[in-house]
Amino acid sequence: MSDSIDQKTGLTRREVLLGTGAVLASAGIPNAFAADGHHHGHQGKHSKLIESALHCMRDGEACLDHCMQFFKKGDTSMAACAESVTELVAMCTALQKMASYDSKHLGKLASVCMKVCKDCEKECNKHAKKHEVCAACARSCKDCIKACKKIAA
Repeated sequence: MSDSIDQKTGLTRREVLLGTGAVLASAGIPNAFAADGHHHGHQGKHSKLIESALHCMRDGEACLDHCMQFFKKGDTSMAACAESVTELVAMCTALQKMASYDSKHLGKLASVCMKVCKDCEKECNKHAKKHEVCAACARSCKDCIKACKKIAA
């Protein structure tokens, strides 16, 4: 297998494959829904919130990977974006889990998650015109904010 560098992206084949694998893996982890497509337990109660959190996690991981490509080249222009998306992924992971448990603290967590999503959306929108991955992350943040508003304390 050749590890040549792509002239457009500056990425090696190995980096592209590893990045793609990481994005695909993060898209399914944690899987809030059963493999048979049916909701079990409390997941049906908060299914839209869980789904929006999972989308934020997936798009956030892709955005973070995109930022890392800049860092590898010594370009720190995406540092603030990487910081906000790192917080987003952590918060949405917690939100998804707490929603699936129907936690009594979910409303308060959703309120904090909205703030984290707003920060990330604002930062990603700065780069959205140049980078589709940032635009996708910003859209996911916006959707998650809407879902959080419905239950925020």
